Amino acid sequence: MSEPVTALMGAEDKVGIATITEGGPLGMITLRGDLSDKALKKAAVAAGGVTMPEQGHCNNEGEKGIAWMSPDELLIMCPYVEVHDRLADLQAKLAKGHALAVNVSDARATFLVTGPRAREVMGKLSPVDLHPDRFQPGMFRRTRLAQIPAAFWMPEEETFQIVCFRSVARYAFDVLKVAAQPGSEVGYFTS
Repeated sequence: MSEPVTALMGAEDKVGIATITEGGPLGMITLRGDLSDKALKKAAVAAGGVTMPEQGHCNNEGEKGIAWMSPDELLIMCPYVEVHDRLADLQAKLAKGHALAVNVSDARATFLVTGPRAREVMGKLSPVDLHPDRFQPGMFRRTRLAQIPAAFWMPEEETFQIVCFRSVARYAFDVLKVAAQPGSEVGYFTS
């Protein structure tokens, strides 16, 4: 088996008001089904290695996680090398019910925006209220990043993790770099 390769080969930009970094390979499984079903919840928690998130949240620990995508969809994250085994286990556990589980790892790209001005960078590109009172670590949004669909959450203060389609990875990286360019501080989220 060949080694996984990210869309931009680990691109990084540290010259602006925030650091923009392409994430490494990450195992990602889209799970669709009845999120109130106990068997589905149990299988999702086993695959993601964390507790089930509330609506609009993401629970994650390192490469393990579960993000609430919509009323009938979760994004389960795991180490890339484990995704096939976790998917097979998930499908076996859900075989008697109505659910769909698909490995989307190679169809997605991830990015990190870090630093004290990360909130400003994201605020320029997304129609989400990112004021610290309204968007806090653990919260998750499926939205737009400039002209592309994307999802993001804050695993911790001053850090945003973004997931988008791999086909638009270059655009995502470039637009993040522009939003973070030196001298582009707005000062909206700072006192």
